[in-house]
Amino acid sequence: MYSEHLTKEVLEGFEDLKVGGQVSCTVKCAYDFVPLAKEETVLSSMTVRLIKIGRCYGMQMNVETTKVLRISRQPSPIQIMIDQKQLKNVEYSSYLGSVMINNIRCTCEIISRITMEKQYSTI
Repeated sequence: MYSEHLTKEVLEGFEDLKVGGQVSCTVKCAYDFVPLAKEETVLSSMTVRLIKIGRCYGMQMNVETTKVLRISRQPSPIQIMIDQKQLKNVEYSSYLGSVMINNIRCTCEIISRITMEKQYSTI
């Protein structure tokens, strides 16, 4: 409940991204929080607000483990700073068995799913 309230407070007013026809600003699972935005400036604003409000709740973002993934046909680095440290840009991310890659292609996701199915079907 604590993180849910924090998330609602952080995302208030950020409603510029539609996924499947519905407005979506974040993906949440357990203790992970993934902000989504169309523009780098919006993502940067969300991050600054998350840090500010998180500190009010006694929480702190781990800059060393926080990554940025831009999904685009022409991926380019995103410049987001936290406490004078640049967040690391990555080309792909694996989360709960899914692979997200910066060039929008699904090839890695398909290969990952086939590999997982082969592993489970031989057990």
